[in-house]
Amino acid sequence: MRLIDGFDVSVAGESIELSRSCQRLVAFLALWERPVLRSFVSGNLWPDSDIEHANASLRTTLWRLSTGRRSNLVNATASHVSLHQSVSVDYHDALAWSRQAITTATEPLPAPWTLAKIDTLAGDILPDWYDDWVLVARERFRQLRLHALEALCEQLTATRRFGEALMAGLGAIQIEPLRESAHRMVIAVHLQEENQIEAMRQYRSYEQLLFRELSLQPSASLRSLVFASRRATTS
Repeated sequence: MRLIDGFDVSVAGESIELSRSCQRLVAFLALWERPVLRSFVSGNLWPDSDIEHANASLRTTLWRLSTGRRSNLVNATASHVSLHQSVSVDYHDALAWSRQAITTATEPLPAPWTLAKIDTLAGDILPDWYDDWVLVARERFRQLRLHALEALCEQLTATRRFGEALMAGLGAIQIEPLRESAHRMVIAVHLQEENQIEAMRQYRSYEQLLFRELSLQPSASLRSLVFASRRATTS
């Protein structure tokens, strides 16, 4: 199942068609990552219906998911519903990578990191969905991946894997363009590579954006990082 940068469910590499109600149910279960009460599911997915109609809608949706290639997507008991344990979800992988990056921030990367993983962390979950439960999960994931990408950028810079470090830092900027710590990471990568012009270009771009959006200036520490390096180069 794909939740990042859009919704898709595939079996043996082939996408399967799901009704809107079925999409919402399996996505909701994927975001919770554990069995949840049927009443909790129906109340969140059909908030404008009374309890009886919401429960009936859930039963209908579960019936639709019980046939054909859809039959292995969901487990349902009399009290709980969960995603079937055989379903692989990109969001779950991204959560695991993010937690790994953050918890090992001061240690060598425990496993090979690829640009594909970094690209995945730069993507958002269900970007064109606006249900309240999606918005809450999206913000939680946004904060987690911001910190993960910054941690990756720092670790990759320390091991002189500058190309990957830049992609991680730029991924964080893509998520939150006004985040100074992300710009600081990218500038630090350029300085480590002795690319002062690139570092200054990144700083000026952020400076202009910050003033245009918030009428603010970058922090004194960021200005010091950039201009101290510039003075050292010209001295």
